[in-house]
Amino acid sequence: MVVHIIENMPYEGAKRAMQDWVARRAVHPQRHLLDDELWLLEHPPVITAGVRTVPDDLPAMSAIPVVPTDRGGLATYHGPGQLIAYVLMDVRRAGLGPRALVCALEGAVLAVLHELGLSGQRHGGRPGVYIDGAKVASLGLRLRHGLSYHGLALNVSLDLEPFSHFCPCGVPGLAMTRLMDHCPGLTMAEVGASLAHHIAAGLERCMVLAAPWPAAWQTATPER
Repeated sequence: MVVHIIENMPYEGAKRAMQDWVARRAVHPQRHLLDDELWLLEHPPVITAGVRTVPDDLPAMSAIPVVPTDRGGLATYHGPGQLIAYVLMDVRRAGLGPRALVCALEGAVLAVLHELGLSGQRHGGRPGVYIDGAKVASLGLRLRHGLSYHGLALNVSLDLEPFSHFCPCGVPGLAMTRLMDHCPGLTMAEVGASLAHHIAAGLERCMVLAAPWPAAWQTATPER
């Protein structure tokens, strides 16, 4: 699994890039020999509406762009200080179904929290990871042609205030949390390295880092 770090990438550009990746990979004559990929990045502020989002879950008016998307799940917010992990994988080759992939990604986040001395929990019926009932990581996937794309969003130092302007994950008043409130001084590189390792391990893949961690991710995440 080759790990690509893209730092800051607008959501719509990332969505198109993932769709293009799937379209190319689906028809590649040697698809079975190609590497899986993990993209780590941050998005500028955006509210994304998954395929099950209903209009009442979205803000009536918002200064933050609202973008429909083809991933599973409901509405959520992305912004600086949130670590995005997009899993572009040949799940047919790996023999994985949607539930197994979700469980593996949740397990990777739980392993990151354990390394930090935190106790994370799953919530039956709601994909994601929680700390004391507050959501720290959201998941939303899409499978096409036996290939996965989209993935998870882990709140590191993300400003949580925008979540109060809509119905995140379809749950009114859902409490959100972030890692820096439990473990001050974390860097995006530390969290990213741990998350990438545990995603690859949970999916039984060898991790190959395509480039060094960017300098901006190697300093402590600021208060937002």
